[in-house]
Parts: sequence; structure tokens; C-alpha cells
Amino acid sequence: MRTARIRVLAGLLALAGVAATGWLLLPSDEQPGKVIKVGTTDAATSLDPAGGYDAGSLALYSNVFQTLLTLEPGGAEPVPDAAKSCAFVAADLRTYRCELRDGITFPSGRAMTAEDVKFSFERVKKINSDVGPSALLDTLTSVEAEGRVVTFRLSAPDTTFPFKVATGAGSIVDSTKYPEDALRTGDQVDGTGPYTLSSYVKGEKVVLSPNTHYKGAAKESGRPIELRYYSTPGALDSAWKSRKIHVATRQLPPKVLADLDPSDPGQHVSETTSSETRNLYLNVREGKPLHDLRVRQALAWLIDRPRLAATLYGGTVDPLYSLIPAGLIGHTTSFFDHYSSPDIGKARQLLTEAGVTLPVHFTYSYAEGRGAAAEEAAEIKRQLETGGLFRVKLNGLQWTEFQKRWAGGTLDAYAVGWVADYPDPDTFGSQLVGTGGTMNTGYSSGTVDRAIAVSQRYADRAKADDTLKELQETVARDVPVIPLWQAKEYVVTSEDVGGGQYLLDGTGAFRLWRLTWL
Repeated sequence: MRTARIRVLAGLLALAGVAATGWLLLPSDEQPGKVIKVGTTDAATSLDPAGGYDAGSLALYSNVFQTLLTLEPGGAEPVPDAAKSCAFVAADLRTYRCELRDGITFPSGRAMTAEDVKFSFERVKKINSDVGPSALLDTLTSVEAEGRVVTFRLSAPDTTFPFKVATGAGSIVDSTKYPEDALRTGDQVDGTGPYTLSSYVKGEKVVLSPNTHYKGAAKESGRPIELRYYSTPGALDSAWKSRKIHVATRQLPPKVLADLDPSDPGQHVSETTSSETRNLYLNVREGKPLHDLRVRQALAWLIDRPRLAATLYGGTVDPLYSLIPAGLIGHTTSFFDHYSSPDIGKARQLLTEAGVTLPVHFTYSYAEGRGAAAEEAAEIKRQLETGGLFRVKLNGLQWTEFQKRWAGGTLDAYAVGWVADYPDPDTFGSQLVGTGGTMNTGYSSGTVDRAIAVSQRYADRAKADDTLKELQETVARDVPVIPLWQAKEYVVTSEDVGGGQYLLDGTGAFRLWRLTWL
């Protein structure tokens, strides 16, 4: 779940054949021994790219692993990284081929081969971790390796496949160090990214050293990095104010973000619009309290997004009324069109038609320590209980347990932030509401699945607009998810550190190697 800049995308076929020359990162002579300390609440939950699909894990992967393709700062199209070139090779958009760049070596000194790439993609699908990225590779049926060439066979036309190759799901691992059918244990990483992992203490910190043998798309050498994890936004804020860290990102408390002063000479503030969203997901399985469509529609009539954005978040987020965020192709206001503003009377009428006993009881789960999740849960509980139609039990869970519980399909309702994998509306469709998608609400719609498949066929993404709007109209009627808000992104650095804007620049990569001493 990675950050994506709001932008309209151009066609993919033109980009896919681009080639790039190699770059070797050289040590910097700007305070070469001094470590830049970065603080965040997004802790990595897994060092194995087959077993992590949270923002913290993917942020780490983009620094210690390589993918065949990547996105440059501010870019909307993938460019070669571990690959020399990539392209679709058939008009039906079912065959995608990449030629591997020469001279890439793993920490052991062994050269990366096409077989390593094949192994890496196949193990993600074979392991199929409940909290891993395998759903991103749903159209991938087979991988072939011959010499320096890797060929991907797809089950259906998928012009978004180059973007998926550039995500954490495409991280290339050393096939001699990782088990084929199980996640790797321990605290070792064998990748070929801009950094090597020097040390790791789960939930506390990561120490990264520049990989001077790196060859890929990045042109700048990295500085030594210490990535520190904080359990709450308040703890991150305390570390920032006491100058224990040089960079603070994801997530300072909403009040702190709202009061940031860009003119303060003691800090640099990077603020950008974002397509990060937060949604309330509803378990639609039979036997669950929210199985009945009319009960879910009644919930949608009670959510007050403007109040949530203004009072709890101080204007640092915007109300969201559709699955696809503002600024991306396909964005609509489908939930506003159906449920324009809170209406207890309409919610009550739906529940009466459903014949359910009032109040309807269900449990609302959230991840403790993740942004303002607890305060948000309390506010949504207040909104949903207005009028006595629902009785909501709040259930705060530690992040990894929260992931496991939603992946297991046991939660009634749960709020999750979605940081886009790549800058394309597809990541808000197939992963969030497609059959077998990541959110595992039990929802399955033939109309939605067909819309997703059709939209993936258009290299000119603007041509997918009508299909994506149909998808969102269906979701607004079926309500397996209720959109809440769309975020803005903030990075704060001390006055002597530059490059903070590249950490969350809308492409899905967490470019720690772009941080510099000023």
C-alpha cells in the first residue's frame, strides 16, 4: 500500500521499451560518516518481500531491494532499474518481456540472473501470504527465464502490469538465500538496492549503509540512514521536538501537522496532495451483522465526512466520496450522489425494511498507534450511534494482529488507510473491491470484476474512465466499503537536511538515498 501522486497517466506501451544506462553509486564527501536519522510510525512488519504489504515494509523494500522497473521522482511512468529494458511483445498485451541489466551483484558477490527474477516472482505467488503482495500478481500466470531475458505470461490484457513489476511485489531476492515456499526468518536481507541492511531491531529501528555496488536507476549516492520506528504519532512528535531525529514523516499528530509553519527557519516542511485514502471496510459475509445490503446502506447514510476532516484532522485531510481519489482518472462522487449528507430518517427506513432488531450491534476494529485511528474510531462510533440505530463496540488491535484478523475475514468492520502501490486508479479497484483482493471483506461482484478487467486493457488510461465510473457506481450501491477521507502528505526535516520531498513524492518509493546534508 504505497503513496501515489495525484495525476493523470499517459499510455504505457510507449514507456515500456525505454532503455537506461547503469549508474554506480559513489560515496558522498558531504559529512560522509554522519547518519541521517528518520522517524516514522510506519514500522516494517516483515523483511521478506513475499510477506509484507504494509506501508512500512514496502518503504524499506524500496531501499534494500531492486525491481526490474521503478518510478523516478515525480514520474508517472515506470523506467528501467534492474532491467535494461522492458516492453509488451504481443498486441494482445499478454506477454511482457524484460532484459536484465549487466553487472548487478547480491551482497555475497554473486551476479543477479534472470533465474533470480523468475524465482522471486514465483515465490510471491507460491507463498501467497495473507498479509503479502501476491494479489498484485493476479494476472500473472507464468514466468520464463532464458539468458538475460525474463518473460511474463498474463492471463488477460493488463496494461498496468509494468506498474505492478515496479512495486514491492517485484522485489528481486537472491534465490540461494531465500526458501522457495516459505518466508525467510531472521534479520538478514539479500537485495541489490541503493542500501544494505546493517542492523534491524523489529519495531524499533533499521540501520542502512549505502550500497556502493548498486547499479540501477538512482543517480545519487545515499547517506548512512537510521530509520527509527515510533509506536504513536505523539511519540514521533516528541522525538522530533527533542531533536532526536532529523526527519519526521508518517505520521505526526493531526494538530501538529495543521500548525506546521513553513516559514520557520529551523525546519523544512514538504506538503503535497496525495492519493492516500482511508476507508471503512464492511464484512459482507453471511452470518455477519453487516451482511444485509440495507444495513450497510444505512451506515453510509450516517457518516459525516466534513466533520471528521475538519474537527479531528484539522483540515489535513479532505472528505472522500468515492473509491478512487480526486485527481485520478475515474474519480467520481458516487457516495455523495447516493448518500449526500447524514440522514437518520433514511437510515432508519432501510433498517426497518431489512427487518433487523434495533440497535444493530457490531464491532469496529482499528490499529492502535496508527495516526489518529483511536480518536477517529471514537468519532465514527458517535456518528453511527446517533439516533439509536447502531451499537458499536470499539476494538483496538496491535498492527500485526489487526492485519491477520482482517486477512482472516473475522472482523465486522475495520478502518484501513490505503497508500497506493502505483499512480494508477487500478490499485484502488482490483486490490480493494476485486474478488480475492487484499481487503478480504467477502465481497464479490461480477460487474466490478468485469469493470476491473476491461479497464486494465487500455494503454491510454483516459479511455478507462467510463468503466472505472461504472465500477464506483456499483460499489456505492453495494457498500462493501465506505470512503472516509483523502490525505495530504507531510515531511518535516531539520534545517540542515534536504531532499525530504522525495520521500513521499507520489510515486510509491521511499527514497532515503535522496536525503542530503545541506
